[in-house]
Amino acid sequence: MSELDRTWPGVSQRRPSRTDTGWSVRAPLAAWLRREGESSAGKRVLDVGCGLKPYYPFFANAAEYVGVDVVDGPTTDLVGPVEALPVEDASFDIVLCTQVLEHVDDPAGAVRELHRVTKPGGRVLASTHGVMVFHPNPNDYWRWTHTGLRRLFELNGEWQAIDVAPGAGTAAGLGLLIARFMHLLAKRAHIPVLARPFVAALNAGAAGLDARVPVLREPVPGALFANLHVTAVKA
Repeated sequence: MSELDRTWPGVSQRRPSRTDTGWSVRAPLAAWLRREGESSAGKRVLDVGCGLKPYYPFFANAAEYVGVDVVDGPTTDLVGPVEALPVEDASFDIVLCTQVLEHVDDPAGAVRELHRVTKPGGRVLASTHGVMVFHPNPNDYWRWTHTGLRRLFELNGEWQAIDVAPGAGTAAGLGLLIARFMHLLAKRAHIPVLARPFVAALNAGAAGLDARVPVLREPVPGALFANLHVTAVKA
C-alpha cells in the first residue's frame, strides 16, 4: 500500500474489511477503479459526487483530479448537482460517478450531463445499485437491472461503446442483504460487535460460492446483483 493510499481519507472504501456489511459492493468497486486508474496518467479526471474523494489515490498520476458535489466539503473543488455540472463541455478524459445515480432526481438528465462534460473518446465510469436496502442520503429513489442501466445510457448520449457488468455475483448480492439485516438486528439489540464475525463469514462464503459457480456471476434470469459498473465511451 502506498503512503497516499494509506493516509488519504476513505481507506475503508478503497480497502473494505470483510466485516463491512457493504463489502460485496465496496471491494469489487475499489478493484475496478484501481485497474481503471492505471491508465489515467496525464488525463483530466472529474469525480462527480466526490465526497472525500476516496478513490483519488488510484488516479494520483492524472494530470488533474477535480471533485464536484452538491455540498461543499474539505475535498470538494466545485459545488453543483450532477444534473447541472459546473464545468465546460468535453473537458474531461475520465468522469467518475460512483453510487450517485440512485440518489438523483433525474437520472436521465444526470447521464446527459456526464456525456456532455466527457471528451470524445473519453470514458464515464459509473456505478449504482441493482438491489440494496433503502438508504436515504438524503434521498434514495432508484434501482436498475443491467438492461435498464444500459438503456438509460443508450437513450441519453452518443456513445461509442457501453459495457454494464455486475460488480459481484448473485450469492454476494444475497449475502449483502442478509448481512445488512443481521447488522441492523444486532444494532437494535445493542450488540453490533457480535454481528461482525458472522458478517465476515457471510461475505467470504458468498464470494467463494460466486467464484465456484460461474453462472452466479452472469446476468441471466433470476440473477441478483448488488452493484452494477458502467463503462461508457463517448463517441
